[in-house]
Amino acid sequence: MTRTSLPAPAGLLRRILGEQRIGLVAWRLLVLQTAHPAVAAGTAHYSTYRAHPWRRIQHTMDSGTRLFFAGPEDRERETARLARTHRRIRGTDDAGRPYTAEDPEVRAWVMVTLYEAMTAMRTLSGDPLTAVELDTLYAEFKEVCAALDIPAESLPPTAADVPAYVDRTVREVLEYGEQVRYLLFDMLREAPAPRRLGRLRPLWPLLRAVAARTLTALTVADLPPAWHERFGTPRPRSAAALSWAVHRGMRQITTLLPDRVRYRHHPDGGTGARPARQGRPRRAVPALRLPRPRTADSRPARLEAFFRQVLDQTGDGRVNSADLQAMVHNVCWQLELPAEQEDVLYAAFESWWRHLCAGTDADGDGGVDCAEFVTAMLTGLDRDPDYLEKGLVPAMRALFRAADTDGSGHLCADEYRTLFGGKRIHPAELNHGFRQLDADGDGRVAEAEFVAAFTDFFTARTDSAAGTALLGRP
Repeated sequence: MTRTSLPAPAGLLRRILGEQRIGLVAWRLLVLQTAHPAVAAGTAHYSTYRAHPWRRIQHTMDSGTRLFFAGPEDRERETARLARTHRRIRGTDDAGRPYTAEDPEVRAWVMVTLYEAMTAMRTLSGDPLTAVELDTLYAEFKEVCAALDIPAESLPPTAADVPAYVDRTVREVLEYGEQVRYLLFDMLREAPAPRRLGRLRPLWPLLRAVAARTLTALTVADLPPAWHERFGTPRPRSAAALSWAVHRGMRQITTLLPDRVRYRHHPDGGTGARPARQGRPRRAVPALRLPRPRTADSRPARLEAFFRQVLDQTGDGRVNSADLQAMVHNVCWQLELPAEQEDVLYAAFESWWRHLCAGTDADGDGGVDCAEFVTAMLTGLDRDPDYLEKGLVPAMRALFRAADTDGSGHLCADEYRTLFGGKRIHPAELNHGFRQLDADGDGRVAEAEFVAAFTDFFTARTDSAAGTALLGRP
C-alpha cells in the first residue's frame, strides 16, 4: 500500500500531533511520564487528576494547543505560565528523595515522551516514519524544547539516539508505583461522567467499565518492550490483537475523513473541530451538588460538600497546602493572570491554609480530613465572630481583585462566570448565583457583596441566604 500523503504546507510535528488518533497513545504517554519518580511525587502531592480528571486533561490539552498550535505570543505566555507553575512544584517523596519540577532531566523526559508518542502512533499503525521524517520531526520538536528553556544537553542529540535514551530511562529510572497503577487500573473506573455526555450520562457506569477495560488492555499492550521486560507486565495475545486492530483500523478510517474531522487541530494552526452549533444551549450541569440537610442547620452538609468538591483538589480525602495551591493554579489558569498577581493570590491562599490548619488539624499530621474540617469550622464560627476575617476573607478579597480583570472594582457577569465556571461549563448554571449576589440588581457584584456571599455560604444556617447559591443552585 502506498503511503498516504499528509496535508501541506505545515510542519510535520503539527501534522502528526494534530490528528485525532494521537489520543490512542495519550494514556501510554501519561504512564511513561508518571513512572518517573519525580513526576509521580509531584502528581501525588499537587495534581488534581484524582478529583477532577477531566478538568486536568482539558488543561493539559489547552496547554499543548498554546505550545504547538498558537502564535509566538501565546506560546511565550504559556511558556512563562508553565515556568511559574513548575517553580512551585517541589518537595520530598515518600522515599525521602527531594524532587522539583524544574529539574532539567525530568522536564526533558516529559517532553521526549511526547515525541516518542508521536513516533509510536505511526509505528503501531503500520505506517512508521522514515529516517528523514524522524530527523525533521525531531528538529521541530527540539525548537519547542528550546522555547521551554530545556537544555539541549538534557535531550538525546539526534532522533536516532531517542530509542536508546527511552530504553535506558525505562530500565534505570522509571518505577512501577502507586500513581502508575492508579492510571492503568483505577482512574477510569472511578472517574465521574464527562460533562459532554449530556443525555448519555445515565449510561456512564456501563460505558466507564467497558472503556476502562479496553484502555487498560490497549495501553499495556502498547508500552515499550523494555517496560515489559523490567516490570514483568503481561502482554496477552488478545491485547496485542486489540492494539493491532485499533491502531491500523483507525489509520485506515481517518485517511477517509475530511480534515475538519481527522484533525483536532489543523496543521495550519487552526482547529479541526466543527464550528459551534447555534440554537438551544446545552443543559447546564450543577457546579456544586449539596446533599439535602438532615437537620435544621444546613451548615454541616454545606461544609462537607465544600470540602469534598472544592477544597480536596487532589481527591485523596485530605486537604493540605498543596490542595489550596491547586485551587490557585486553577484560578490562575482560568484568568490567565500575570506573574505578580499570581504571587499575591498564592500568598493569600497560603495564609488561609495556615489559619485553617491551626484550628483544624486536630491530630497534628499536617493535613485535614473532612470530619476535622467540619468540626473545627463549626466550632470556630460559633466561638469567634471574626473567625472568617482571619483567614478566608483576605483570600477571597485577593480572589475578587484577581477576577476583576478590568479593575472596575466590580465583577460583571462574564468575569464571575470565568472565575467559577470557565469556558467548559455552560454560563446558564452560574447565572442564578450571580443574580443572587447582585443584591441591588445593577448587573454587577461589588467586593463587599462578593465577600458577604462567602460569609453567608459558611455561616447561614438555612439555604435561603444569597451566598448559599454562590457556586450554582444547591
